Amino acid sequence: MSFPRYPAYKPSGVEWLGEMPEHWQEKPLKTITSINDEVLPESLSLDYEIEYVDIGSVSLANGIEKTEAMPFGDAPSRARRIPRDGDVLVSTVRTYLKAIAPVVNPLLNLVAFTGFAVVRPGHELEPGFLKYALQEEHFIQQVISRSTGVSYPAINASDVAKISLNLPGSSEQLAIATFLDHETAKIDALIAEQQRLIGLLQEKRQAVISHAVTKGLNPDAPMKDSGVEWLGEVPGHWNQVKLRELATEDPSSFTNGPFGSDLLTSEFHDSGVPVVYIRDLNIDGYRHVSSNYITDQKAESLSRFSVNPGDILFSKVGDPPGYCCMYPEGASDAIICQDVIRLRPDADFIVPIFLCLLVNSVMGRELVESICVESTRKRFSLGDLKSLKVIIPPPEEQSAICAHVQKSTVGMEKLGCDAHYVISLLVERRSALISAAVTGQIDVRGLVPEAVAA
Repeated sequence: MSFPRYPAYKPSGVEWLGEMPEHWQEKPLKTITSINDEVLPESLSLDYEIEYVDIGSVSLANGIEKTEAMPFGDAPSRARRIPRDGDVLVSTVRTYLKAIAPVVNPLLNLVAFTGFAVVRPGHELEPGFLKYALQEEHFIQQVISRSTGVSYPAINASDVAKISLNLPGSSEQLAIATFLDHETAKIDALIAEQQRLIGLLQEKRQAVISHAVTKGLNPDAPMKDSGVEWLGEVPGHWNQVKLRELATEDPSSFTNGPFGSDLLTSEFHDSGVPVVYIRDLNIDGYRHVSSNYITDQKAESLSRFSVNPGDILFSKVGDPPGYCCMYPEGASDAIICQDVIRLRPDADFIVPIFLCLLVNSVMGRELVESICVESTRKRFSLGDLKSLKVIIPPPEEQSAICAHVQKSTVGMEKLGCDAHYVISLLVERRSALISAAVTGQIDVRGLVPEAVAA
């Protein structure tokens, strides 16, 4: 669908934008908003319960995804910002995460991380317009480009306040916000449909995997009691082993990464030997998304923590912890961080892909859950993982099961990839529509049905 343009434009003075509507004005945020107006008083009762939101709980796509209840006395010192209805949270640390979210009808005890700039609209700004203007891609890129630091890029709230917005009058801001509410709701509904399809496909794939790695491929195989109530019977010739028995004999073949003092952020670079983080480990495989590297010399000093193709990696902390994947063939050698566990498998006992399927299955998640402890985030220890017992078939049967799973799920994976592609197009469409509307590249006045606008 094409949208009309405004009758007249003028130079915006901004290279990426080009022109803006003739009657719009460019204004720095500091002149039309206030930032970080309210903080929790230190005199607050230690028993007062707050709902805390940190950067990990916020995303550009979904806004504030979750909060954590805790008494003020147990809250981290960074839990201090007070957001109100109509404010927008803008992450000022790790800005590449794009953790930006509007605050809508918040709980009275909602408290935000001090790494957020809490932007509050002034009298010239409609909250709905501000919500979209601060989610607009070019605004986000300005936040990122003005950030400093390599491994932990950050920006001061005062520098966020220097970024300018192009503004129409209040009634036009309201019309734009109403239009975007209407149009993005339709796009979000389409995205939700695709996400439901992906969820159903994942459930079906998980069912195929779980049956194969716990019951095998031969329906006529003699069975025996597994000794685990929720697992039931398993093939009689399968053996129970501890994970440590599946590693090579090298004492360092089953280990977690170096402690912080051995791998400092000050030693990170933009290129070199990659450092593997838990965010690189996914239930559907390894994807290097972290951006920290160390020199060859530093990697040599940490060689006992190296990871090679065919190694099995576990995340020992997270929500949930225990994601398992194989370091892929063709990937360059790397070093694991403290929160990643590496198992170098003994080929006489275990096929790497089979162990990944097993640990990521419903049964595997139950096993991992049994060794987790509650902390700031769920975690388990290297020792407990080494002692975890699994029931496995001989290696040749493991290979057959892997081949069966691959053949049985390839169609599901294709449908899932198609759904992800559709979502990416819809997200791109949503972002482009927001950008065009809040920068005046399209004129949406009068395009929202009166019943919706009312």
